[in-house]
Amino acid sequence: MTNDQSRRAFLKRSAALGLAGTAGSFVTTLAGIGEAAAATASDYKALVCVFLYGGNDYANTLPPYDQASYDLYQAARSNLAHSRAALTATALTPAVALAGGRQYALAPTMASLLPVFNAGKMAVVLNVGTLMQPTSKAQYTGNSVPLPPKLFSHNDQQSFWQASNPEGATSGWGGRLGDLFQSGNGSATLTCINASGNAVFLTGKTAIQYSVSTSGPIALLNNNSSLFGSTNAASTLRTLMAGTHANILENEHARVTKRALDTYAQVNGALAGAPVGSFPLFPSGNSLADQLKIVARLISVSAELGAKRQVFFVSLGGFDMHDALATQHPTQIGLLADAMKAFYDTTVAMGVSDKVTTFTGSDFGRTLQSNDDGSDHGWGSMHFVMGGAVNGRRFFGTPPAIGTNTSDDVGQGRLLPAIAVDQYASTLASWFGVSGGDMTTVLPNMGNYNPSTWNLGFV
Repeated sequence: MTNDQSRRAFLKRSAALGLAGTAGSFVTTLAGIGEAAAATASDYKALVCVFLYGGNDYANTLPPYDQASYDLYQAARSNLAHSRAALTATALTPAVALAGGRQYALAPTMASLLPVFNAGKMAVVLNVGTLMQPTSKAQYTGNSVPLPPKLFSHNDQQSFWQASNPEGATSGWGGRLGDLFQSGNGSATLTCINASGNAVFLTGKTAIQYSVSTSGPIALLNNNSSLFGSTNAASTLRTLMAGTHANILENEHARVTKRALDTYAQVNGALAGAPVGSFPLFPSGNSLADQLKIVARLISVSAELGAKRQVFFVSLGGFDMHDALATQHPTQIGLLADAMKAFYDTTVAMGVSDKVTTFTGSDFGRTLQSNDDGSDHGWGSMHFVMGGAVNGRRFFGTPPAIGTNTSDDVGQGRLLPAIAVDQYASTLASWFGVSGGDMTTVLPNMGNYNPSTWNLGFV
């Protein structure tokens, strides 16, 4: 085996191991840069995934508003439901009315997103969830079609949402998008960027996520210029870490370390031209807003970094509300709405709103029926897509029946998804520039769906 072949094999195994944590982050972040890409681009586009960890409660995020639907919603969770009067100010008036007089409202604390929806820059996608193929309730109850394994399990459904595979997956669909486009970027390393730690979503077959903090790139050795008070010691250590070695593993470690140091210098230098003070629209005390602010700063210097296609990941936790949902959920989705609104307004101010599409994701939805003062793990959920290119002020999908023992319910008001995450993802991927021929590379299950449903038209 040649040294080059050995190096590639080592990188593949390193990625498969999914090494995580501060000590190993530069390995998982920077090893395995692809040698080729299946797609090129001359313009700039970015996808930004906002993942809500824990399973967001769909019914109190997008409550039914028409009287008949509201009555069913209120009856199912009388101790959790928003009052209808409280929803009047955030009732949504879509450009295309829903059939049967169905109406929805944003939760009251999400009012900041109402102007974005009304301006036609945000769409709502109804009843999205993990599936392997189109599935009816009869097929589900008869167990006659393959289903995502370990439904209602946090870890497995987070993984299946992000990777189309259960926990242990070695690549996600955001990373597989990166595989296709990374060679068209000035620095392949900066194709998939995570502002919230580590997620399988951004790991590709060859593209590996680059982690940043909310203040910028993460420095090796804290970027210290001295070691035990000695600048010579620090310089010597860096030479040892990044120098050439005869041993394949040592040399690979040094090569990746050097890339980490070089990339830090490149990104840090570029961000110096995009100081935090130049991004005043983001609220303080909001961790998601802090993450989206660094994403905005990185997008603002994308030309300097030579990027044409980038995929970003940010997240907000705390959505596993088995109790205290009525008091805690409004706060969490208020943070979500305020951060997304600030991010959208910033892209408008930067003149790139039509080049940046932001979308939400979560483990799963939750039960419509209350579980004491919370809700339990569910399946399908409602999601938001936002950006200047979005076909907004519209709902996509069919409003699910409200209640238990309906055609859309698999127990306690758990929604049987009508739109697969793969279809949601393929619509975003199509806008990003993925061809029909490459779609099953990014989303292996798409072959189970009629190609006419690969693009749902929301962007």
